[in-house]
Parts: sequence; structure tokens; C-alpha cells
Amino acid sequence: MAVTEAPAERPSARGVRRITRPDAASRGRGGQRFLLVGLTLASAYSLFPVWWLLVSATKNRTALYQSNGLWFSGWHLWDNVREVFTYQDGIFLRWTANSLLYAGVGSLGGTVVALAAGYGLARFDFPGRNVIFACVVGSFLIPIALLTLPLYLLFSSIGLVDTPWAMLIPCLINPFSVYLAKVYTEATIPYELLEAARLDGAGELRIFVSIVLRMMTTGGATVFLLAFVNTWNAFFLPLTVLRGKENWTLNIGLYNWSGTRMESGVDLTGLVLTGALLSIVPMAVMMVAMRRYWRTGVTLGALK
Repeated sequence: MAVTEAPAERPSARGVRRITRPDAASRGRGGQRFLLVGLTLASAYSLFPVWWLLVSATKNRTALYQSNGLWFSGWHLWDNVREVFTYQDGIFLRWTANSLLYAGVGSLGGTVVALAAGYGLARFDFPGRNVIFACVVGSFLIPIALLTLPLYLLFSSIGLVDTPWAMLIPCLINPFSVYLAKVYTEATIPYELLEAARLDGAGELRIFVSIVLRMMTTGGATVFLLAFVNTWNAFFLPLTVLRGKENWTLNIGLYNWSGTRMESGVDLTGLVLTGALLSIVPMAVMMVAMRRYWRTGVTLGALK
């Protein structure tokens, strides 16, 4: 018959014996190791494409196809970067400026609209408020791809196709940003502060601009960052509403370069890979510049 080890008894400070289990600490260490292994594998999985892209951008055309794809073979990064910036009279710089325009201006305008809408839904009582909020939440179920064709038909009827407005106007409306703004307003803007401002004679517009926007800086930065990433990575909408090369985004331009080999036989794979690596730089700069805000926004729900 197997003999089981009795739990060890440890005297406390008051002389009362507490029963502790000797295997509790080992189970805790085992869970930590499992979590560490899982995080390591997830990090490796996330960084693997970036590593492959970085290695590929340093190779010339011959080494790109004949060498190991996960290790360096020569160093031609600066030559590839120079070729990207000079190919087709520097059209890559134009695409970069377009992407910054669409993502920056569109996300900024969309953030202001989302904060105003979220503040109104959270702190104003009016008929149909619950219905409007239900429609905002229900719109999450509609894929953006289903709205692209109606947007194209609408913009085509009013002459906005192949113009920056065809990209900027859809960026102003983001239901998920409205939802985030409403939740953040409920957590940070008390009713008593708004009532005190009204008693002092402040109008609603002044309250929103002078008080609400300043108190929602962290939430607004988080909404802006998410909208910026979403617009920067957009593909189907600019592919549909933008026709001329001078209005393309980086994603559409690189996609056009990748298809050139099939159409004309010119291999631009090296330019595509180097351009894709360069397209990460603005996103990395944005994340580093706003790390204080998005870190606070991520941990906000865990603090009281």
C-alpha cells in the first residue's frame, strides 16, 4: 500500500500551527516555466517574419534566390535602399507621403469625432441613446470589405474617386473608436465635474474642449494609435478607390511592384522586400513616440 506524505506543519508568529503543502512552490515554479516557454515561442513566432524581411533586404538579386533565406549573404542594404528611393523617379517617397497623410490626418480627425461621440453617449441622456449605442456595437459585425463597394459607388457618384478624400472620409467614422471613447469617458469623466463647470457658466463646447479633451489624453492617444495602424495597413479600400499611381499608398504601390514580374518580366522582388522593411519604420517610430500613452491605456483597466 502506498504511503502518502502528510502536509508539513509550520509554526506561525502567534504559535498557531499552519498546514502548508510542500508541493505548492514546485507547482508555482512549473507554471512560471510553462508561461515563460509560451511567451518565448510567441515572441519567436512574431519576430520570425521581421527577421526574414531584414535578412532578405540586405541581399542582392542573386543571393536572394541562391542563399539561405534566414541568414545574411553579403551586405547590399544601402544599395537596395538607394534603388528603392530612385526607382521610377522616387515614387516610393510619394507613396510614403500619401500613407502618412491618410493615416495621420484621417486618424486625427477620426479620433476627435470618436471622442465627441463617445462623450455624448456616456454623459448625455437623450431619447434613443441605447439604440444608437446598440447600433455602434452591432456595426462591429460588418466586415469593412462589405462596405468598400458601396463607398466606391457613393464616391463615384459625387466625383471623389481617385482623390485623397476617398481615403480620408471613411477614416472619420470608426465604430470601435467610439466604443473605446465611451468606455474611457465613463471611467475618467465624473458627472460632478461637468455639473461644476456648468454652474460656473461654461458652455458645452468649452467643457468638451477645455476639460474633457484634456482629461482624455491617454484614451485619445490610444484611439489615435489604433486608428493609425488600421489605416496604415489598409489594402482593399485604397485598392478600390485609388487609381492613379500618384495617390497610391505604400501597400498598393508595393503590391503593384510585386505584380510587375508577371506582367513585364522585370523582377522587382528585392525592391518590394526593401520597401516593405522601410514601411515598418514609421510604425516603429509611432509606437516608440507614443509608448507612454498606449502603455497607460493598456493598464488602465487593471487599476482602481
